[in-house]
Amino acid sequence: MVSTALRPASRPLNVRIALGVPAAVALTLVLLELTTLDMTLAKLFYSSADGGFIGRHSFFLEDILHDRAKQLVIVFSVFSVLGFVASFFIARLAPFKRELGCLVLSLALATAFVTPLKAVTAVQCPWSLKEFGGKEIYSELLSPRPATDKPGRCWPGGHAATGFTLFALFFVLRDRRPRLARQALIFAFGLGTVFSVGRMMQGAHFFSHNVWTAVFCWLICLGCYYWVLYRPASKDERAVGVQPVSA
Repeated sequence: MVSTALRPASRPLNVRIALGVPAAVALTLVLLELTTLDMTLAKLFYSSADGGFIGRHSFFLEDILHDRAKQLVIVFSVFSVLGFVASFFIARLAPFKRELGCLVLSLALATAFVTPLKAVTAVQCPWSLKEFGGKEIYSELLSPRPATDKPGRCWPGGHAATGFTLFALFFVLRDRRPRLARQALIFAFGLGTVFSVGRMMQGAHFFSHNVWTAVFCWLICLGCYYWVLYRPASKDERAVGVQPVSA
């Protein structure tokens, strides 16, 4: 980040992209409920002859890509909180107080929404379904849940949120370091995708579960950015030519 006392004016938000793309993805996901895409993709990672989902007992997928990777993101979140607190006391960090606050808020909200939604929706994991050696009955997201003694806790994808929550970095860097912000966006999307595929290979989530998670994380991070950081150029700034280029 550039060490300046004043925050730069924000580049105009392209609403068609920032809101239109996730809205289109959400609509597509709703329509996909009418297809068997989730089940078809899940079957690619399942083999009854080999004892179930190919990644169910994978050390790399469970211990490294799930547990250790999640811990690294948690450590990053802790350092973000420490940085935000330090910005109240350390002069060099003071100009970035709002950015650090936005980062902390985004990381918190983009992960906190998962557990309550899991409890409300009660969607079963693939590994719990009869089609994959379990005992539960499959139901679409918007359909009533079959009676069961063990409600599911698999929508949206929690581990996917661990990766997609880093969309926050894109928005925090957007106005000061646009190029680095784009790199952060690619990193967050890539990490969330890797986490998503890993959990699909283990039978923990369907494809749509993870895509829904990406949509929610994006919208939460966008909302935090708009509320905390977004600052259009003032009339005086525009008068002297400080007019950001839309991107």
